[in-house]
Amino acid sequence: MRLGVFAALGVLIGLAAPALAHAGPGLVPGVVEDDVRAATLVDAEARMETLRLSGYRAVRITSYWRPGLAAPGDSELTVVRNAAEAAGRNDVQLYVTVMSPGSATPPLTDDARADFASYAAALARGAGVRHVIVGNEPNLNRFWLPQFAPDGSSTAPAAYLQLLAGTYDAVKAAAPSAEVIGGGLSPRGSDRAGGSRPTHSPTAFIEELGSAYRASGRTKPIMDALAIHPYADNSSQPPTTAHPNTSTIGVADYDKLVGLLGQAFDGTAQKGSDLPIVYGEFGVESEIPAAKASLYTGAEPSTTKPVSEETQAGYYEQALAMAFCQPNVEAMLLFLARDEKARASWQSGLFYVDGTPKSSRARVTKALDRTAGGSITRCPGVQLAVHTRSLRFGTRSAAKRGVFRTTFSCDLDCRYTMRLENADTHATKMSLHGQALVGEETQVAFRPRRLPPGRYRYTLSLVHPVNPAPPTVRQGPAFSLP
Repeated sequence: MRLGVFAALGVLIGLAAPALAHAGPGLVPGVVEDDVRAATLVDAEARMETLRLSGYRAVRITSYWRPGLAAPGDSELTVVRNAAEAAGRNDVQLYVTVMSPGSATPPLTDDARADFASYAAALARGAGVRHVIVGNEPNLNRFWLPQFAPDGSSTAPAAYLQLLAGTYDAVKAAAPSAEVIGGGLSPRGSDRAGGSRPTHSPTAFIEELGSAYRASGRTKPIMDALAIHPYADNSSQPPTTAHPNTSTIGVADYDKLVGLLGQAFDGTAQKGSDLPIVYGEFGVESEIPAAKASLYTGAEPSTTKPVSEETQAGYYEQALAMAFCQPNVEAMLLFLARDEKARASWQSGLFYVDGTPKSSRARVTKALDRTAGGSITRCPGVQLAVHTRSLRFGTRSAAKRGVFRTTFSCDLDCRYTMRLENADTHATKMSLHGQALVGEETQVAFRPRRLPPGRYRYTLSLVHPVNPAPPTVRQGPAFSLP
């Protein structure tokens, strides 16, 4: 764990975080960041608050299962419970990836799969985890072996199916409302049994997972959502790049992914073309300026092709806007919040390794906020109805003093019209217009004045500024002035 980073980021904490909102198609923007794993709730909450103030509405952490463990130890359970409670207090959704540390110990036997499933269920039951991702990139030999049998036949998808099915059943028994997320797939693979790196493409893995599921005769689902890591081929490639002629799946290959899931599972007990999708990792590496170079170690691989911080921000904006308009995508988690120290690892965060913000941070935070508010882009056919989270109309006693004001917050970005009208004739006596951001407490105050005797009523009309549905209208009770 990278202890102490959030002390450096703590200078950013100065505002109350607005509440979480789900965008129209349901997209929750978040981050992969194990730094929120902390031994005390105080530390976990401080670190979670810092992430929230950077715009993240979800965070994914890792909990490692090891052979022989049927449940997390007390210290691990405490750490995950702290993260879950801190997330709840900051209106952040917590995703937990339960995985083996590497390819040497994947759960391949009945006993190992049962232990893994029990471990995941214990997190759902004992730590309040509501989003469990089963494994990490099981289509890569780095995390799952064998990928193929000695005769060259594929083995990993069918073996992973057994693990996923058992974990689904165990987690649902422990916490029926928990979401079990399968896959966590890498965006590419070779589909070749020979060679030094035998891997499956996500295309082949999904196809074979569906075939194994159908052959199993199972009459229950195996997952509530599928996770995939739709990285570009390198950081210089924009997320708008599609791969129609290869087995790779990026952000721009949404239709291909939905089609694959439909072919694999439609017509069975498992959702397919309507299965929710989690973009569990997406990262764009930025170049490290000379002033920060001494903080990092090693050399950047030539294949990474990092970009300027301005381009990094632009690519994150593009990816969030694309995912927002993809109906089945429920979350997009950026990788990471802060750079890793080794140049051979990831420098895709909004913060340098010392915790100071990159120039991309403000722009990406705005994009994350606008994603949560439903305003990152206009989506064809999407209409967002805005609702109030808190609404307090002015009182009769205040009106008798000539004071007219109302406070409210919107569950999405909103434009508002506040009217004070005659309750009988509906004639407008006073009116104000404005705009509010998601979760922002807004007070509308008319100028003080005395009104003639009569019956009056406040009327609030709300509409989304980018993806508007018909206005939402809220009216206060009629009150009489002498």
